[in-house]
Amino acid sequence: MKFNRRETLILAAAASALSLCGVANSQAAEGDMIDTAKLLAPAGDIADKVEGHPDAPVTIIEYASPTCPHCAAFHNNVYPDLKAQYVDTGKVRFILRPFIRNVLDAAIFMLAEAAGDTNYENVVGTFFRTQNNWGMSDKPRDAILEVAKQLGFTQETFDAALTNQDLYNGMEALRDQALNEFGLEGTPTFYVNGKTLTGDKTLEQLAAEIDPLVPADFVAPAADAAQPGSGDAMAPATDTMAPADTMAPAPAQ
Repeated sequence: MKFNRRETLILAAAASALSLCGVANSQAAEGDMIDTAKLLAPAGDIADKVEGHPDAPVTIIEYASPTCPHCAAFHNNVYPDLKAQYVDTGKVRFILRPFIRNVLDAAIFMLAEAAGDTNYENVVGTFFRTQNNWGMSDKPRDAILEVAKQLGFTQETFDAALTNQDLYNGMEALRDQALNEFGLEGTPTFYVNGKTLTGDKTLEQLAAEIDPLVPADFVAPAADAAQPGSGDAMAPATDTMAPADTMAPAPAQ
């Protein structure tokens, strides 16, 4: 689908933003192992956003949709503790990948990309926390814009972010790869060192998968071992984004 300034988010009015998160033609089952080399070679030429130490013994890849209530519940209620206990301690590196189910998903991930690596998590997290507001709005475009303005976007940078056709195409490629190669059956889906975990997961359920993969003699790496902006790990998300006029807007198509 072609994104341009006139059409961006207009179709969102017809989208069922908080519909069921399952997708058709499911193939993967809970516990299936996926080749980690394939998992770590994402389609679409979109750089992974990585939280945590690059040499962590456990890698978790999550495919998520901003309009999925289960994804929002995980990021609002579970991820903060997972990050504190496993990501920040060097045991887990966590990768969040877009799975776009509708134009709203695409728009939010496009805004996050435009905000830059150090603000990516903050943008996505903010939209998860406010999902009931914009997701249930009868004018989702306006509601998303209002949240974006609170994050530092202007009307101009908002419009520019949503005209990045290459990024949109890349997210489509990521989605198709997840469906066709990894057998993804719904969101959220997690891959823990290649093991498929589907649907809602508590911290205890994730810990049961992570703990056996952490060596008994594990020592947390030095705090400065992962440098922000290295491409392998992100800096911790900040509470607010940089002013919008400092952001590099996505190129218009």
